This record gives sequence, structure tokens and C-alpha cells, in this order.
Amino acid sequence: MAGARKNAPPREDVLAAAMRMIAEHGLEQLTMAALGREVGMSSGHLLYYFHSKDELLLQTLEWSEGRLGAERGRLLTRTGATVRERVDAYVDLYVPDGHRDPHWTLWLEVWNRSQNADEAARDRQAAIEGVWHRDLVALIAEGVSRGEFRAVDPDRFATRLRTLLDGFSLHVAIGLRGTDRAQVLGHVREFIDEGLLADA
Repeated sequence: MAGARKNAPPREDVLAAAMRMIAEHGLEQLTMAALGREVGMSSGHLLYYFHSKDELLLQTLEWSEGRLGAERGRLLTRTGATVRERVDAYVDLYVPDGHRDPHWTLWLEVWNRSQNADEAARDRQAAIEGVWHRDLVALIAEGVSRGEFRAVDPDRFATRLRTLLDGFSLHVAIGLRGTDRAQVLGHVREFIDEGLLADA
């Protein structure tokens, strides 16, 4: 066992493998034993590092969110783009690519398991949510200050918009018939037009 620990792959490689397995085979195939085979570790060895599957899933989500956060940062700080164009880029990154989108599949599972999570895990989930919210609030506030958007309360509008995004994204991620990504993006853009651009 000591030799196995010495040769264990970096934690990031394990998290990347978990995300890859979710993308290729679905969350139901992500067991400790299957992941261990993928990365050359025993399930016991994985439990030594992650303590539980819940913790593995949460760390995988945090890792995935870190990558999304870097991409979001690049999109939202683009020079030469209007605030509305950057809001559209935020929405495009937020909404799932389609049915069984791996990031949203993982997110939904972590949400479901959070019913029994401890306060520390809930705080970590809230931190993920908080970053998305703060970025959107800052964008809307910038749009208001530049005169691109109506004089709305940025925090209140961001809360409403993210609630709309979450609801529609859930439909896309689970493959609800009659709700595809293109339709969702159309509904959201219409909501933004009506709420932010009227009387601008």
C-alpha cells in the first residue's frame, strides 16, 4: 500500500478522470472501483484520499467549476465587447450543452446529496453559487452605469435571471421533451431584452 500511495496520480488527474467518466458513461458508472481502475488505484486508496464518494463528487465539481471560472473570466473581461454581449456569453456558458451535460449531471447529483451534507460542504456549494452570482451582478451593474441597461437593482435582477437559468438548465440537462438549448437561449434573451433593454 505504501508503494501504491507513493506512485498515486496527482489529485487533479483523478478529478479529471472522474469528470471524463461522467461525460463518457454517465454518473451511474462512476463508482470508486471503476474510477480506481481508470487511474490505477484501489477503491480503498481512493477512499483514503477522498473519505467518501460525496467528497469525491464535490471536489470534482469544484475542480470543474474552477475551469469554468477561468473561461468565464476570459469571456467577461473581453475588450471591445458590449456589456450585453458579455451577458450573452455568460448565459451561453451557464446553460447545459444538452441532455446529460456532464457538468450539470454532476451538479445535480451534488445538489441532491446536499440534503444530508454537513455545514462545511454546504458552505463550499454556496461558494460555487456565489461566484456565478457576483459575476452576473457586476456585469449588470456595469451595464446600468454605462447606460446600456435600465436602472434596475443588479442583485435583484441577477437573482431572478439565475433562477430562470437554473430552471431552464434543469430541463435541458435531464432531456425534458420540448425544451432544447436553442429554445432556452431564446427565452432567456427575450427576458433580458424585456427586463434590461426597454427604455435604455
